[in-house]
Amino acid sequence: MNGAWIVGGAVRDELLGRPVTDVDVAVAGDPAPAARTIAAEHKGPVFPLSETFGAWRVIQRASGRIFDVSPLQGDTIEEDLSKRDFTVNAMARPYPEGELIDPFGGRADLDSGTLRVMGRSAYEADPLRALRLARFAAELGFTPEPETERLTSEAAPRVREAAGERIFAELRRLVLAPGALPGLELADRLGLLRSVIPELADLHEVDQSQFHHLDVFGHTIEVLASLIELEQGLAPRVRAVLDEPLADELTRGEALRFGALLHDIGKPATRAVRPDGRVTFMGHDELGASMVRSLCRRLRTSERFSRFVEHLTRHHLVLGFLVHERPLDRRAAYRYLKRTAPMQVEVTLLSCADRLATRGKNADTAIDAHLELARELMDAALDWRESGPPKAPVRGDDLARELGIEPGPELGRLLAELEEAAYAGEATTREDAVELARRLRHNPRG
Repeated sequence: MNGAWIVGGAVRDELLGRPVTDVDVAVAGDPAPAARTIAAEHKGPVFPLSETFGAWRVIQRASGRIFDVSPLQGDTIEEDLSKRDFTVNAMARPYPEGELIDPFGGRADLDSGTLRVMGRSAYEADPLRALRLARFAAELGFTPEPETERLTSEAAPRVREAAGERIFAELRRLVLAPGALPGLELADRLGLLRSVIPELADLHEVDQSQFHHLDVFGHTIEVLASLIELEQGLAPRVRAVLDEPLADELTRGEALRFGALLHDIGKPATRAVRPDGRVTFMGHDELGASMVRSLCRRLRTSERFSRFVEHLTRHHLVLGFLVHERPLDRRAAYRYLKRTAPMQVEVTLLSCADRLATRGKNADTAIDAHLELARELMDAALDWRESGPPKAPVRGDDLARELGIEPGPELGRLLAELEEAAYAGEATTREDAVELARRLRHNPRG
């Protein structure tokens, strides 16, 4: 096919030996005939992708590989490549095969692991490209050269001008990348985090109590590092839960990484110092959950993702408060599981990562106690998830008749009490449940 070139990331990944799942093809002239030819070759459907830009998409039926076919950006392939973001993405080769076209030294930068922006104009054309630098660094393990760092820092404030969903798509790939931790460090250093997640950047220099060894930002990064380490040794039952799809092209486990990053964003606004000098952050869990909701609205995430991370933020402290009540009886375990449902597994795992990243005074003893309790509650959480929540051994309408009451708040309260008693093994038959309900009507708990 004359006048067609494979461009950008597909060429880069092919040269690196990485899997190529998305192929961009640039075509001189009308891309529609080229798209139909590619569709015939790969026996897949073809359809217009963008009437405005004249792009077409082909999906290879056998492998699911995607070909996006677009007009050249300019009169020649070299002019097209000059308008791309980084030199490692400014290479091409004729479709379907041919010699590499590399007018800007992309192959040399690829070999040296260097990220080099295609000048200030690249960022002016699309502000999101500055954030993409950190994502490429995290995914490829490459390092930006000094001038690129300077231009990226200069361009960082404009990244927030990009659409929220585009920013979130880049953040998602950054946080899930093999080099997520150094990628986030780079994004922080160049001012990219300040631009797109100021709530996270605001954690810098927020000092904590003697039980912490880092400020809130450093602690947050260590929580993510601890979570990533925990991911490597998960039991099969836990792994199965985390591998379930959640939303926004994320599994539950992948979304949990955002929980690690955002769980403490309420701390700066709630920091206080007691008369004895101890630093506190009372209410940072609730405030943080509200802030997560606002952040997700700004990034235009799905409602399901937002609720997931809000729930993690709101409940990340619960298990830690229970450590001093060990050994927990069945009722205390039930209340923990009920309160953190339906994300008991994820909340428990996040609490472990949080505890492992807290290495101040008496850290080793506190960590051991926390992990011991977490193991017990994790088994209970998995059982709850697999079998469903406990049920009262008597139906609501049946109980209402026995007690002579109408459906309403009182009946709901009694059924909740009976569920807890059933979980604790204290009222497992209908008769026991009815008798307990009679007693509770006249002597409510608490």
